[in-house]
Amino acid sequence: AAMDARLYSVSDMVDILESGADADYLPGADADGKERLTPDHRNIRGKEYFAASIKQSNNQPITTTNKMETNDKTTPITPEKDRNTISMNLMHRMRLHGMAAAFTESLQSTFAETMTPDSFLNWLLSREWDYRTARNIERLVKNANFRYGDASMAQIDHTLPRGLDRNQMERLAALDFVRKGDNLFITGCAGTGKSYLATELGYEACKAGMRVLYANASKLMGTLKIAKNKGTIEAELKKLEKAQLLILDDLFLVPLDAKERAHLTEIIEDRHGRKSIIVTSQLPELDWYDAIGDPTVADAILDRIVHTAHRITLTGESVRKLKALKRR
Repeated sequence: AAMDARLYSVSDMVDILESGADADYLPGADADGKERLTPDHRNIRGKEYFAASIKQSNNQPITTTNKMETNDKTTPITPEKDRNTISMNLMHRMRLHGMAAAFTESLQSTFAETMTPDSFLNWLLSREWDYRTARNIERLVKNANFRYGDASMAQIDHTLPRGLDRNQMERLAALDFVRKGDNLFITGCAGTGKSYLATELGYEACKAGMRVLYANASKLMGTLKIAKNKGTIEAELKKLEKAQLLILDDLFLVPLDAKERAHLTEIIEDRHGRKSIIVTSQLPELDWYDAIGDPTVADAILDRIVHTAHRITLTGESVRKLKALKRR
């Protein structure tokens, strides 16, 4: 057929194809152009056999052998769930837990129906903001390691005769001194509430989103000595430096040794003019110089903290004693 085709022009070939005259050259046709069929034999299954198989395949669900593993971030959204459930899942997957809680409340009541769409969105965003703020405060308070777990401005007893000025406490609670990098010294006899007042101001700083660290001065110096021996002193000092407000409780309760003087000097130097320190001490401020021990180191430490310090001097009976008398 190929040899014969060479005898025709392109136009002739087109005419042959359009007229069907090429059927003479098809391998499945006889010489007269009729289709050649395979004779029947016993190995033919028949149309009914395959029709039954096709029907059975159409009734079975489609399965795949290789199933992709999914997690909380890759799991596709299934359309068969209702819109509210899908919205809730998306909120949790995006960690909008405060918004999800608010949305749940809206589904359990009818007050959301009275809101416009923009008001409803604003309400959801406000709830998410409040949730994140509360979680952040919880984290800051936990990391601060406060001595008292219930310190607050409302718990301060201003009726006790101990020389505490309410107006001064309210000004300090505004935390302007922390933002300026100033210091605060709280001194007085044992039991007058020095640690409690320092902790209360620390709580206020946490509420304002500030990083706070509370430490008993003697225990801190011991920790730094151990860290020095282990070679981790830099990491410990870095942790102290990160705190915007550092509370050193009961400083100078015992005189400092040479290693403690060096550690305290580093702490003060790292924070000087940038971040605040609250110092509580039973020792009057005029005696701190002698408590430090070395005149050169005392000059260096006090010169960096006393000139920008606010002061509270407490007097009177021990608060612990007064509370014990009330319980009798």
